[in-house]
Amino acid sequence: MSTGIEAAGLSETQRQIVDLVREFARTHIEPHAAEWDRVRYFPRDVIAELGKLGFLGMVAPEAHDGMGLDTVTYALALEELAAADAGVAAAVNSHSALPTTLLARHGTPRQQERWLKPMARGTVLAGVALAEPEAGSDIAALAARAAQRDDGWALDGIKAWVTNGTTADLVIVFARTAAGISAFLVPTDAAGYRPEAPADTMGMRTASTGVVVLRDLRIPADHLLGDDGQGLAYAVEGTDAGRLGVAALAVGIARRALEHAVAYCSERRQFGRALREFEAVQFKLADMATRVDAARALAHAAAARHDRGEDGAAAASMAKLFASEAAMWVTTQAIQLFGGYGYMRDFPVEKLFRDAKAMELYEGTSEIQRLNVARGLTAGR
Repeated sequence: MSTGIEAAGLSETQRQIVDLVREFARTHIEPHAAEWDRVRYFPRDVIAELGKLGFLGMVAPEAHDGMGLDTVTYALALEELAAADAGVAAAVNSHSALPTTLLARHGTPRQQERWLKPMARGTVLAGVALAEPEAGSDIAALAARAAQRDDGWALDGIKAWVTNGTTADLVIVFARTAAGISAFLVPTDAAGYRPEAPADTMGMRTASTGVVVLRDLRIPADHLLGDDGQGLAYAVEGTDAGRLGVAALAVGIARRALEHAVAYCSERRQFGRALREFEAVQFKLADMATRVDAARALAHAAAARHDRGEDGAAAASMAKLFASEAAMWVTTQAIQLFGGYGYMRDFPVEKLFRDAKAMELYEGTSEIQRLNVARGLTAGR
């Protein structure tokens, strides 16, 4: 049974990207992922190595020192990273999906030269500060404020669930101005940027996610990204890309759980034969494989739609919804197949199970995705 990406369906560029990322992930990430998870360690050094290979610039245009990859190829790379460790993949996605995309589309030439090129080269790590303690799913309810001063802007507020927030060099902060919600480029060494300790999460413990406090944070006027008052539209635009990334992460988690389950059921013997020889086990593995492939197909279809410039909000939500719930289901079945061993931290599937749960929460909960899909069905009627 094949549990991975079928090379025959990939272009030469995609095969090269997948092979390079897979080799790096299985050499530099997966052997350490369990220990990083135990001690809640963010491997910034490994992220830097990914940057040197160009994988922090996958979606950045070539004119700005990026790879200029299409979204499908980007999803393939994220799947490989997530199969090794979803927290590392989440850090790459948080750097790429919104900061890189929005700077490429709405940044001034000066902003792109100063920030986008170093981000694409991997010398600057970026993050996003969008959600707040009282504004998670309802991003229009942001309370953080940005007031104009003679020499620029002053930002105040509290941001929650900021991935890369404690380790990034640059964070795109969304705050309310007189014109509405706006986006700002905030260097994390600015006075008034105060990250708290990373959250002690159930899973995704290699991701640096937590609360950031903004207190009279001063930035120059040219740190406004795009037009004043257009931040909400930019957030929605970036969120679609982020959801496609989370779908790819979920596929990677589910696929790795399936691979572990297949290997275990081939080795583990009960009642005189290997587990894989029992029909009930075969049926469970078949269902797991089917959901992994279906999730990947849905994610790639939504990514292709995004690349064609079509309205893909509902498709991105559908891919994220299905893939995240598939990852949760597949990892649950993997634990069941491992039996008591699956419940132990000495075996890999319990970590995948914990990481999978985050996929149903990141970039909008499953409930929000269902609302988005339903609205897409009734739009224009």
